[in-house]
Amino acid sequence: MMILQALQADSLETAAQALQQAAPVQQEMSYSLIDMAAKGGWLMIVLLILSIIAIYIFGQKWWLISRAGKVDKNFMNDIRDYIHEGKIKSARALCAQFDSPVARLVEKGIERIGRPLNDIQTAVENVGNAEVARLEKGLPILATIAGGAPMIGFLGTVIGMVQAFFNMSQAGNNIDITLLSSGIYTAMITTVGGLIVGIVAYFGYNLLTSKISDLVFKMESATMDFMDLLHEPAEK
Repeated sequence: MMILQALQADSLETAAQALQQAAPVQQEMSYSLIDMAAKGGWLMIVLLILSIIAIYIFGQKWWLISRAGKVDKNFMNDIRDYIHEGKIKSARALCAQFDSPVARLVEKGIERIGRPLNDIQTAVENVGNAEVARLEKGLPILATIAGGAPMIGFLGTVIGMVQAFFNMSQAGNNIDITLLSSGIYTAMITTVGGLIVGIVAYFGYNLLTSKISDLVFKMESATMDFMDLLHEPAEK
């Protein structure tokens, strides 16, 4: 019995020592995101700046496009009633209540009432083109970030690999696998960062483009409704 107890005590002590030795190793292998980003070098600062620009553009455009698409469902019906009743000032005042491209299109058309229909349609289309250009402002920058961020990350990887092999060449006969592994680890950080920034910017760009396309469809529909509205009194 005493021999078994001694063996059990020795096994418990050995297990405790093994756990104590494993704990520091596990602690050393765990890194926070900040520590990992810091190992990426100065290119991570460039990627951070690009990510801030991409998030700012996306947030600003999302808010602008969402606000631009809000128009009362009865807006065109009220405009039709005002124009049929000859209340041009009331129709323009109704347009001024909405800060949206559709309202500005209709307002420009109302201002041109009395002129040839071709002139009215041209004026409305010019306002529409200006509104679309205003909505798309900044999207090329977002597209550039989506394509350029992964390339910057890959550049950091190549630079890190060059540095790793340079360190190995300078080590001579004292080559250690950690020289290569640490260099590769540091180099891959920039690739991960570049891919993350590029993917976020890419999805953001496509989402904004889709919302702008929906808004352009609404503008075209409002233009056709307004031009049909101007033809209605002539048909009666």
